[in-house]
Amino acid sequence: MTNILIIIVAILAVAGLAYLIVNKLPNKLRPILSIVLWIVIIFLSYKIYNSIMAPIKFNKVKKERYAKVIENLKTIRDAEIAYAEVNRKFTSNPQTLISFIDTANFAITEIKNVVVTEQRGRITIDIEKRIVDTVGFEPVIDRFKGRDYKNMMSVPGTDAKFELKSSVVEKVQGVKTSVFEAKVDKAIVLQGMNNDLIRQEKEALGGVNIPGEFISVGSLEEVNSNGNWPPFYDGKKEDTDN
Repeated sequence: MTNILIIIVAILAVAGLAYLIVNKLPNKLRPILSIVLWIVIIFLSYKIYNSIMAPIKFNKVKKERYAKVIENLKTIRDAEIAYAEVNRKFTSNPQTLISFIDTANFAITEIKNVVVTEQRGRITIDIEKRIVDTVGFEPVIDRFKGRDYKNMMSVPGTDAKFELKSSVVEKVQGVKTSVFEAKVDKAIVLQGMNNDLIRQEKEALGGVNIPGEFISVGSLEEVNSNGNWPPFYDGKKEDTDN
């Protein structure tokens, strides 16, 4: 809005100076005002250029920062899912997640169908049963090779940490399930950039943008482990540069 007002004022000023030069001023003063007019034109051109380029530069830097933030949120999500696979619930303790990855194991199971004979009074019945056997263990850390999970709670490019919470929701009547959410305010990720553009970004409704004030994964309101970012952030890294 500030840039638009400056441009409007500058256009009016140029028009006024041009009118004075042509119609009102004596010949000896026209060179001076002509120089002033050129200064105003150059300034106006500079402001127009900035008003066009500022959103373009903002979106480029925004996507680069968001991509790094989302990578950490994906690691947090995968850590939470792995933790719940073993413990049947999510956690809101970041250090618990990191320690879990370092020390825990997944049980490797094998399902067999066996036939057992049961005696029911004077009747002998063969019944097929499904038996689950543990045949080994897989270290959780194997699933996080090449990922900086120890720093996954840090918001890249800032000194901030992601907000991590867990809770319980009632999925259907009488059935409760564990949920989690990790998020960060967009203003933290975009700090140091144009405040007007940050405000507009936080008011985004979705589409090719991340909706709302936060970049988040999971939900405390429903059973959902998805992120709120558009699909192209899940593609190749170079896709975010377009």
